[in-house]
Amino acid sequence: MSKLWGGRFTKQTNHLVEEYTASIGFDQALAEEDIQGSLAHVTMLGKCGILPQEDVATIKAGLEKVLNKINQGEIEFSVSDEDIHMNIEKNLIDEIGPVGGKLHTGRSRNDQVATDMHLYLRKRVVELVSMLHSLQTALIGQAKDNLDTMIPGYTHLQRAQPILFAHHLMAYVSMFQRDAERVMDSYKRINVLPLGAGALAGTTFPIDRHFVAEQLQFDKVYENSLDAVSDRDFILEFLADASIIMMHLSRLSEELVLWSSTEFNFIELDDAFCTGSSIMPQKKNPDVPELVRGKTGRVYGNLMGLLTVLKSLPLAYNKDMQEDKEGMFDTVATLEGALQLFAPMIATMKVNKGRMREAVNKDFSNATDIADFLVGKGLPFRQAHEVIGKTVLYCIQNNKYLLDLSLDEFMQFSPLFDDSIYGVLQPETVVNARNVYGGTATGQVAAAISRSEETLQVTEQWVNEHSK
Repeated sequence: MSKLWGGRFTKQTNHLVEEYTASIGFDQALAEEDIQGSLAHVTMLGKCGILPQEDVATIKAGLEKVLNKINQGEIEFSVSDEDIHMNIEKNLIDEIGPVGGKLHTGRSRNDQVATDMHLYLRKRVVELVSMLHSLQTALIGQAKDNLDTMIPGYTHLQRAQPILFAHHLMAYVSMFQRDAERVMDSYKRINVLPLGAGALAGTTFPIDRHFVAEQLQFDKVYENSLDAVSDRDFILEFLADASIIMMHLSRLSEELVLWSSTEFNFIELDDAFCTGSSIMPQKKNPDVPELVRGKTGRVYGNLMGLLTVLKSLPLAYNKDMQEDKEGMFDTVATLEGALQLFAPMIATMKVNKGRMREAVNKDFSNATDIADFLVGKGLPFRQAHEVIGKTVLYCIQNNKYLLDLSLDEFMQFSPLFDDSIYGVLQPETVVNARNVYGGTATGQVAAAISRSEETLQVTEQWVNEHSK
């Protein structure tokens, strides 16, 4: 059979052109969405009297057969048919005869492909929010188990102040909550129907776009036909959201890699999420977080790639826009793969509480609290800062920590010191002194966990409502 658009042409398409321009190698991932949109479209054509109901019934039955064959792996897609839309239409015509050619009445591949991608991403973002929910749940589970576990808090990767390990984990819960909220907000821009815009100007047929929107559960339709077929903002927004999520995963990955090293020895990842060395039998490598950290770059690249494709395109559709799909599919696969692994990896992670406590005891992260102690005695903070700086230097020179100093040693730096300084310096005291909203005190972290659990219930409700 000749090209479905071949009437204008006198020569066959060069086979190299076919191979270069065909998108069926990747857009076949849209098969289910393409048929879903076609079923709604042909139903509308019948409702509006554009096609007789007999033809509508035949086309719908044919589309169901084609979808079943695709799902069963019985259809071999052809490069000569260019893309998923024409492959499906070609198979439909083979299945039911020339009446299958009536399906394309009142639409263009331009509004058709845009509809497919809206349907595809609409489903994926709901799945993505659900996966973020699972990861947050795993982090909260570890936080609950470690409300009494202290760890050095870092700035510049230098020990700064002791904090609860639960507090550290809850920081990531907050990050991923922002990610989930961004993705949920993007849904309303994804859930807009472009079908009915035609190639760029609409159609002469008396179609009912709002009926199609209802059939496909879109909240609204595009107001402008040019915008409908040329808009890829919703994909850009998804790629941007995905890039931020991958950035957060990469930051957590870096910490997991550090914490699981012999030098830190704060955690141990389950064997199921690590690999060994082909030459060094003692090795246990944190390959999952390392690879997630590495794959973050490809997600960034997909965002930059599409931004670059779109930056100089005139309205409306241009063949350049075929480049919108591979990066989108790759990002979905990369991000979903990472999230599917991260939740169980965090849930099964073993925490070395003793090693964390040892690290907290053997540093100067309680120094700020001594300064605050002296301020409470009436010494201006800047003078207190200098006093403690000299005290820490003395400790370093004498191979001691602050809790190792005698009261006489403390008093050589300031007469304001007394025996109560030893209570101030205890890690538990230091941690629980930060008893402000959002702080690391045990009560504050427990309250933060409760608030997050309530928020996750709202997220779960949103997922359930949008999965229908």
